[in-house]
Amino acid sequence: MTDAINRLKAEVIKNFGTPCLIIDLDVVERNVQRAQKLCDEAGVANRPHIKTHKSPLLAKMQIEAGACGITCQKLGEAEVMADAGITDIIVATNLLGAARSGRLAALQRRFALKVCADNPVVLDAYSNAARESGRPLDVMIECDTGQKRAGVETPGEALALAQIIHNDPMLNFAGLLFYPALDTWPQTQIFLDKMTQGLAAFGMSHGIISTGGTPNFSNLGNLLGATEHRAGTCIFNDRMMIEAGFAQQSDCALHVFTSVVSRGGEDRGILDAGSKTLTSDTGGLDGYGLILEHPKARIHKFAEEHGFLDLSRCHTKPAVGDILRVIPNHVCVTVNMVDQLVAVRGDTIIEAIPVSARGRLV
Repeated sequence: MTDAINRLKAEVIKNFGTPCLIIDLDVVERNVQRAQKLCDEAGVANRPHIKTHKSPLLAKMQIEAGACGITCQKLGEAEVMADAGITDIIVATNLLGAARSGRLAALQRRFALKVCADNPVVLDAYSNAARESGRPLDVMIECDTGQKRAGVETPGEALALAQIIHNDPMLNFAGLLFYPALDTWPQTQIFLDKMTQGLAAFGMSHGIISTGGTPNFSNLGNLLGATEHRAGTCIFNDRMMIEAGFAQQSDCALHVFTSVVSRGGEDRGILDAGSKTLTSDTGGLDGYGLILEHPKARIHKFAEEHGFLDLSRCHTKPAVGDILRVIPNHVCVTVNMVDQLVAVRGDTIIEAIPVSARGRLV
């Protein structure tokens, strides 16, 4: 194995240099199959979130494995996926800017999107966009049951939005979107049950019931009425997923290959991967990534192009010129920093996959 890794490092340096993001297609495929199997066993559709990989090629791999469609976080991501022929898409955030700019209407003209909202202002913008597109827009209501970010907090608020949607000829009520915290699935069930009763009183049904999150695979099957699950990180996994207990190191398909470019002191060194590669998102963990060759080394600080190493706990220490493999803390953010992912099998480089939807902020 060490010889194969060294051969791969030599090929990466020869063809791409460092820093470079490498994905192992064998591990990617195994992760895709695992996610699909977990959804199948729980009796819910798999709708993977492409914000992790941002690649139409990888999205199609997930669909070919059985996914019903995809989830995007931004309209720009959906535009890229639609250009590649993928059209069963939920955009899982309030698209106020995209709705007001006309881009939502433009994409809705091409095919029927599913979007989400948690307030009347966004619904009004959606109605205008749908009218401009010439076709009604499917809208899901985002509900917060513990994450404390976007989403209405009570069934009453959700029912009020459902009634606005029901009364607007340019909007179709498509369902409910949840991202429960790991320990708030019982509260989510109570929320859903109350919503189901309330909708029935209006003569409506709940449609799609979508849950989310890679760590929440452990809760699949615990929400009676759920119809699909959205998970993103599971295609690559990362240090956060190891910490969450979902993945092991062998499940991490993406490694950042980076060179040691300086050893200014006995217990310190510099990588050529800084905040513009590994990102400053710690994910609540100590340091900024796990170095496979030197697991006791700590990436403790960043400049834009420098990763600062603390080697004080290492028995053996890297030398200038060594190529190290880093499992990032948060892989989704890391992928968005680069234009391509280098796909490999074993020690063979297969292809460079464009990160086509990177930087799509609107």
